[in-house]
Amino acid sequence: MSHSTVPRSRAEAKTDEQTGKKTGKKNGRKTSASGAAGPQGKRRPGQLSLRLRFRRDRTLILMSLPAVVLLLVFNYVPIFGNVVAFQDYDPYLSDNGFVAMFQSPWVGFEQFERVFQDSGFWHALQNTFVLFSLQLVLFFPIPILLALVINSVIRPRVRAVAQAIMYLPHFFSWVLVVTVFQQIFGGAGIIAQTLRQHGHNGFDLMTDPGIFKFLVTAEGVWKDAGWGIIVFLAALSAVSNDLYEAAAMDGAGRWRRMWHITLPALRPVIALLLVLRVGDALTVGFEQLLLQRDSVGPGAAEVLDTYVWWNGIRNQDFSYAAAAGLIKGVVGLALVLTANKVAHLMGEQGVYKK
Repeated sequence: MSHSTVPRSRAEAKTDEQTGKKTGKKNGRKTSASGAAGPQGKRRPGQLSLRLRFRRDRTLILMSLPAVVLLLVFNYVPIFGNVVAFQDYDPYLSDNGFVAMFQSPWVGFEQFERVFQDSGFWHALQNTFVLFSLQLVLFFPIPILLALVINSVIRPRVRAVAQAIMYLPHFFSWVLVVTVFQQIFGGAGIIAQTLRQHGHNGFDLMTDPGIFKFLVTAEGVWKDAGWGIIVFLAALSAVSNDLYEAAAMDGAGRWRRMWHITLPALRPVIALLLVLRVGDALTVGFEQLLLQRDSVGPGAAEVLDTYVWWNGIRNQDFSYAAAAGLIKGVVGLALVLTANKVAHLMGEQGVYKK
């Protein structure tokens, strides 16, 4: 009979059983402290406790704390101010505008009824969606194309100079951008003066309501297209050169390598930015449009943001402005959820996982 099958006495078995219980209990405590979950533990195997994770990541937490505080103060605390959309808010009821919220009478959904009955609101909403659709078709693909062009440049110095030139306008204010376009395409601009000097009639694109939406899109492309290149170049930098070399050895040309390697690498980033862009559909540039509103008229330049400012803030009808802004936020949230669902159906992660 082998050694492993030799019977043991009852005392030895009882001693081993007691020792196993003590050892298991001790090991369970020790394992929990190190992060592995015991039979009755709530943490998964290999998961650290909250205290250990805080000690490990305390430097990163302290670094991100100011950004979290700013996010709370300027993005989440103002959400409580939406309560004035259900009131007839009067800030002059008290010396403190916050206290006036508690003293203003409640009117229910009266402000929302006013918004939906106003034809100016629907006109501003229509202009907003027209500008968004135009920018989505003409503006969104341009950073992708520019990133592909820059990525194909072999010389690093030429690539760096091209990047710097393209995203430099991002740091210009909208006042400067509109001024530059005014000096080029305005009635007294360079192009109009040159045409007059050669016996032709000049033109003023800056005051033409018919092409204003294209002008706004061109301004956005010149200002922010170069900045969007950075995101796509970062995604392209993660693609291994071995894939391109293997495809080239198999006989794939430049276009086939771009179609089968480069674009699939950019697909998750494109899906994510597209979802975020759709969520930002109702915000098409407040400052940019407000600066040019008087030159082309509210019929062409009125969007939801300028409508809320002009009819709510400027006229001090704060409850009306809050109701219109709340409608805009709800519609934007619905667009984000819808676009993210479409991204999931296409096999992409989107903003969040399923």
